[in-house]
Amino acid sequence: MFQRLNSQQKRTLRYVIITVGLIIILAIPGFFIMHSSNQQMAKRQRSMMSPVIMIPGSSATKERFNRLVKLLNKDTNQKHSLLKVEVFNNGKITYSGKINRNDREPFIVVGFQNNHDGYSNIKKQAKMFNQAFDQLSQEYQFNNFKAFGHSNGGLIWTRWLENYYSDYSDSITIKSLMTVASPFNFEETSTKNKTQMFTDFLKNRDKIPSSLNVIAVVGNEDSYTSDGLVPANSVLAGKYIYQKQVKNYTSMTVTGEQAQHSNLPQNQQIVKLIEQYLLDSTKQQHRRPRVKGQN
Repeated sequence: MFQRLNSQQKRTLRYVIITVGLIIILAIPGFFIMHSSNQQMAKRQRSMMSPVIMIPGSSATKERFNRLVKLLNKDTNQKHSLLKVEVFNNGKITYSGKINRNDREPFIVVGFQNNHDGYSNIKKQAKMFNQAFDQLSQEYQFNNFKAFGHSNGGLIWTRWLENYYSDYSDSITIKSLMTVASPFNFEETSTKNKTQMFTDFLKNRDKIPSSLNVIAVVGNEDSYTSDGLVPANSVLAGKYIYQKQVKNYTSMTVTGEQAQHSNLPQNQQIVKLIEQYLLDSTKQQHRRPRVKGQN
């Protein structure tokens, strides 16, 4: 049959065969990519892991919450493994510790080589955290998580929620965020004096997921104005960012021993609050304390 065709018809047939062949060749990688993507999506949907991801404040490292995790494991029946992540300025990410097999609620601490204070650094740290979060979400395929931030860690979380979370929100849900002594307006004691960071947080607050539960903890060392470092009013300024934007916003004050700013992550009251508000395995077992500022 091919021999009975004239030269023009032969050229046309060859063109059709080559075109069809190229389409098939190009379609094969797409098929496997789609198949792999569907498998990953199904794996994520089936995942039972719900980690608690922690970000420390300025000058702190990935080791910052070691004692806090020990206190939590000592205080709860279910033991939680600890994975520590460090993000370097050149983009390198290292891991220490591990997530134990079948641990559905591990702690993951993310620290940064650049752990300095200041808004410009917080923006860099939020971007660095996003690099780590992207790797963690691909490696462990969790579909939900809880967040904890001490001091500037709460500011990094806020920056990340407003600028990066939308890239993951279709497949990964952030259930709760607890900030401890996070100065949303830096050293300012009045919201009449808005820092650039606070202004930006207010401007972009509509990007924060409305399904989120937020718990903001204020530390008071020996007065109702400061935890020895961060003004209480700067911490409470977070309500203008989160209140009426998220599902629930609760603020509370921790006083007494170890209520000084740097001691708060080891404070036994903080341990109890994490158990109650963040850990799925224990939070139903605790009575709700008296709080203020809940909408």
